[in-house]
Order: sequence, then C-alpha cells, then structure tokens
Amino acid sequence: MEGGKGVVKHIFLAKFKEGTTEEEIEKHIMSYADLLNHIEHMKSFEWGTDVSIENLHQGFTHIFEATFETLEGRSAYVAHPAHVKFGTALFPTLEKVIVIDYVPKA
Repeated sequence: MEGGKGVVKHIFLAKFKEGTTEEEIEKHIMSYADLLNHIEHMKSFEWGTDVSIENLHQGFTHIFEATFETLEGRSAYVAHPAHVKFGTALFPTLEKVIVIDYVPKA
C-alpha cells in the first residue's frame, strides 16, 4: 500500500467491566457511531456482538469496525478531539480491549 492509499480497517474488540449496564453500553455505541458525523476521515462504522459457537472470545463481547481510505486518515481519526473525548468516556467501562488496524488483501 504505497503512500498509505487504499482501504484501512480499524477493529476494536471490547470486554466491558462487570456491572456496566446495557444502557451504558448502548450510549457508548451511539457515541461511537456519531463519530461519523464529526470525523471526515471515518468512512463507515459497523458493530455487533459475538455470536461464535467456538467459545474462544475470551470475554470480548462487542466488535466495532471503522473504515478509512488511508493510513493517514486513520491516524487523523485517532488524534481527533471527538475520538479522544469518546475514548475518555468509554475506557473506564472497559476491562480489556484489543485494537487492530489492517489493510484488506484479496
């Protein structure tokens, strides 16, 4: 991917702390989705919950995926004040997270 061109996927796996309510989780999900309205580099956002039958989720229950057109756009998103504000509110409710960024290959 020369010069950071192409699609970049940002995958975020969340394990919420015990006692975090469904209402709190829903509020954070809506805040995450709202970043599309504030960060031009963020091209799409999807999320879901684990439905695997293999029981290998290690307690991670929520999966979030954002798409960017470039690595530079992904980097701008990470540093964007709206993202920082979102993360500051979200992280106290999380026990563990995994974040992986990748460039899809066909």
